[in-house]
Amino acid sequence: MTPAVKQLEKAGIAFTLAEYPHDPRSPAYGEEAARALGLSVDEVFKTLVARLDDGRLAVAIVPVSSQLDLKALARVAGARKAQMAEGEEAQRATGYVLGGISPLGQKRRLPTFLDASAESLASIHVSGGRRGLEICLAPADLLRLTDGCLAGLARG
Repeated sequence: MTPAVKQLEKAGIAFTLAEYPHDPRSPAYGEEAARALGLSVDEVFKTLVARLDDGRLAVAIVPVSSQLDLKALARVAGARKAQMAEGEEAQRATGYVLGGISPLGQKRRLPTFLDASAESLASIHVSGGRRGLEICLAPADLLRLTDGCLAGLARG
């Protein structure tokens, strides 16, 4: 049981779990999850941690089919610039390992932004807090639990 699953259960949110055998040689965790579960790369979202130029960390949740637009993230987070956080920094702040960072149940609550493409989907898949575990839930529930907001964050 991961902290992400515990948070969902405690909140009484409807969700499903999907597990798959993680291949440690896989270069892209989100794409691996989509392939293993037979899902579209547009409905599986990756959780990314970025450092803003004012020193804060922020979480961006974007489809695995896209890249994070760091300028867009900085703008919605009220900063001038953003860059990807170092892996160890992201792990320390969230309490999760790379490839298993969930937007839910993080050690420290960080400002969270969900790509606006999620709004058109009934449900999305995000990491469940470890490699090989995905949570399927409604985007509105994810936003409510993370105090997040929708923003145009994805490019390409």
